Amino acid sequence: MDEGRQGFGGEGRVKRATSRLRELLARGPTLYVPGCYNALSARVLEGAGFEAIYMTGYGTSLALTGLPDVGLTTMSEMVANARYIAAAVRPPLIADADTGFGNAINVIRTVREYIGAGVAGLHLEDQVNPKRCGHVAGRVVVPAAEAIGKVRAAVDARNALDPDFVIVARTDARGASGGSLDDAIGRANAFLDAGADLAFIEGPTSADEVRRICREVRPAGRIFYNMTGVSPRFTLEELRGLGIAVCISPNAMLRTALASMHDLAAQLHAEGPVAETRFMEAFRGHPLGDLHTFAGFDQIREWEREYLGEEAMKKYQDSIGHVPR
Repeated sequence: MDEGRQGFGGEGRVKRATSRLRELLARGPTLYVPGCYNALSARVLEGAGFEAIYMTGYGTSLALTGLPDVGLTTMSEMVANARYIAAAVRPPLIADADTGFGNAINVIRTVREYIGAGVAGLHLEDQVNPKRCGHVAGRVVVPAAEAIGKVRAAVDARNALDPDFVIVARTDARGASGGSLDDAIGRANAFLDAGADLAFIEGPTSADEVRRICREVRPAGRIFYNMTGVSPRFTLEELRGLGIAVCISPNAMLRTALASMHDLAAQLHAEGPVAETRFMEAFRGHPLGDLHTFAGFDQIREWEREYLGEEAMKKYQDSIGHVPR
């Protein structure tokens, strides 16, 4: 992997994203990682100061296709979205990889593709393919032996390319048809034994269940927790007390964006362009109110001066519109 790989706003050579994620996990105590659904929402999270970012599969499905998270997005679509996100921001990216898009052989290619896209880690789940959102009824899991084989394949593929790449093994056995918390804990331990870095039990329904997971999944401190849907909410201090390694909030940005877009769309429908004018006036004082600067036009002008020369700067003198600083 190229340690010099960087996004549009990059500055010089940096450590690989995978190594940086490993350092964050080793530092502890709990890494809180919000979810993004595209490169734009990832850049907003980066600007807010988050040290790592998560790509939600639910949000990716909705943002790319307008369809629900029921396995309708392909590996190519998920990898492309992850590639755009990883290239746009410096914080390491953990990405949803659904079921690995097939059996253990498919998982090998999935891991290779995600590493090639610049992702720092991924999570794989043990649902039957096609899968569905882990907080929606109707899930079915594959036999434990098959799931363990997929984790082993992921670990071997990772070790061959980038040993720092983080493998998170997820089980949906807690809430799947015919499943149980006992089954989920057993699978989580088996996944860690197979070489996964973190275990992800989807959908515990109470604080007591989360506490039991943290006690019984071994070694301790290897839990990846999804704080959404049916699962209980905790403060950051409570998460640290439980010994949770990573906590994600996958769709907070997506829900906020949907609410804002819905409200503005309703105003536009009712009032026409005056609604946008009023919104833009109110937005001017916001830290992101200068959209052109946020988008990176200042960087473009710097590069033009550096690589195209002063002659290229003349076009700014007699044209109308935003002038980058």
